[in-house]
Amino acid sequence: MSDRTSKRTATTKASPAAGPDRPPAPTPEAIDHAFRAAIGKLRGGLSTTALASAWTAWAHQLSASSAQQAAITTEGLRRSAEFMDFCARAASGTPLSPTEDAGSDADTRFAADAWSQYPFNVWARGFQHSAAWLKALPRTVAALDPKKADLVAFTISQWLEALSPTNFLLTNPELLELTRREGGENLRRGAQCLIEDIARVTAKQGPVGAEQFAVGTAVATTPGKVIYRNQLMELLQYVPTTAQVYTEPILIVPAWIMKYYILDLSARNSLVKYLVDQGHTVFMISWKNPEPADRDHGMDDYLDLGPLAALDAINAISPGRQVHAAGYCIGGTLLAITAAALAARNAQRLASISLFAAQTDFSEPGALSLFINPDQLAMLKTQMLETGVLDATQMSGAFQMLRPRELVWQPIIQNYVQGQREPLTDLMAWNADGTRMPYKMHTEYLYRLYLDNELATGRFPVHGVPVSLERLTAPLFVVGTETDHVAPWKSVYKAGALTRSQDYTFLLTSGGHNAGIVSGPVNAKRTHRVSAATPTEAPLSADAWIVSVLPQPGSWWPVWQAWLQRRSSGQVDPPTLGAPKDGYSVLGDAPGNYVHG
Repeated sequence: MSDRTSKRTATTKASPAAGPDRPPAPTPEAIDHAFRAAIGKLRGGLSTTALASAWTAWAHQLSASSAQQAAITTEGLRRSAEFMDFCARAASGTPLSPTEDAGSDADTRFAADAWSQYPFNVWARGFQHSAAWLKALPRTVAALDPKKADLVAFTISQWLEALSPTNFLLTNPELLELTRREGGENLRRGAQCLIEDIARVTAKQGPVGAEQFAVGTAVATTPGKVIYRNQLMELLQYVPTTAQVYTEPILIVPAWIMKYYILDLSARNSLVKYLVDQGHTVFMISWKNPEPADRDHGMDDYLDLGPLAALDAINAISPGRQVHAAGYCIGGTLLAITAAALAARNAQRLASISLFAAQTDFSEPGALSLFINPDQLAMLKTQMLETGVLDATQMSGAFQMLRPRELVWQPIIQNYVQGQREPLTDLMAWNADGTRMPYKMHTEYLYRLYLDNELATGRFPVHGVPVSLERLTAPLFVVGTETDHVAPWKSVYKAGALTRSQDYTFLLTSGGHNAGIVSGPVNAKRTHRVSAATPTEAPLSADAWIVSVLPQPGSWWPVWQAWLQRRSSGQVDPPTLGAPKDGYSVLGDAPGNYVHG
């Protein structure tokens, strides 16, 4: 049986034949691209030009202000005097905590009693003083552009996290005591962990324990069928578990920067299973992990071959019914674009729109803005132009740099010095199962959305025609997560002001970009705040909103499910799996083929 594919296909232009004996001469543009790509590889994909420019601007502004120079010097001398006084007191041998009287400078990593002993307390206190002084430097220069100040601060934070006394055996009393107590056994275990990890990386295997979370066996196990496939996605339809289902089916559009099964992990925290068990008919897009041959797929292709193609299939299976559409991360951004394109055509196909940790206004993208500047994007573009895709390891490296203490240095110390592996969870195993980004789509996404913010300003083109979120009137449910460093909740919150929905609900859950969304239906660790805006209310600022809405205990999943239930028009018999007469035959069992790519 052949796959049903979309009529829209990517085309490429063939270059003129150069002849069998003479290869084509490289153009100056091609030479420039090759040079930039080579430099990008040497730098690990990080542009140093923007960093150098920021530091140069900082030094120039500082050199032009004697008052600011004096302020920095005075503060340095004050801290030096305080440090010398601390050293004199610590030298007596009496235990003295490095966080004593440190105020806001206190670093919780030095709170243990072991750090109160000489000379460790001196090293820790000196580090605290230096860190506080250095972190203040970018903001001391008042005339410095805020974006450049952020880059300077980012560089300083990377250095400080790398040089912390907690990272080294000889300067960390807790590690020394552990080593003494175990007779060095921790170091032997750590060496074994390091050798094992190097071997697995070389063999391109997942982290230790990933085999316990095999896709389709331990995770992504909710029963379902693949009922449609094209060159960018497979559409999964899940088997109902209730005698009756809600009339309007649910379509979930996950991000293509991640595998879809983050929403179908183990049974206890599978959003898909929860929705099916509550009586919903659920469809899920499973994106293909792109290869170099997919380099020319752009945002229009992801829209046509993704949500629009999925809606066509769902409408064939459940004719005449609107769809509750939900999008996660950049899948939510794509869903918002899709909804705006449908609204421009007066197509009433969506019963509601739900956005999970998804930005529609990129004017304040948070920490990721450090990587979103013209020079950085130009380097990424040349690298993708050469390879056709952006590799998953490069993206994960950028995310790790946003939280180096938790994602880099703590795991290094725990695994290779303490010799203690943290047991892998389903979410951690999923996180290691990365995806690639095709050249054209990722370039358009970064430039048009992150850099130019075209969606929020009504300038983002769908097949050359700008679409506007102001045309959205469907019920809207928006979820942000409190500690999100990918899609900051205050940025996510802005969606309400961009649309004309008269039925708008915003929910803020505890947790981060992934763990906050994947909370399970029952989670004692989670809290959430939720409010529904009335049409007559002027929208509150994000800061005013969080003060006015009190937190409630528990997961946000039941809140959303109840919201969907209230916006559904009764219950009916479950639809068939697929619609063979319309070309949507069952192609295989979920989780399908693309998830293994």
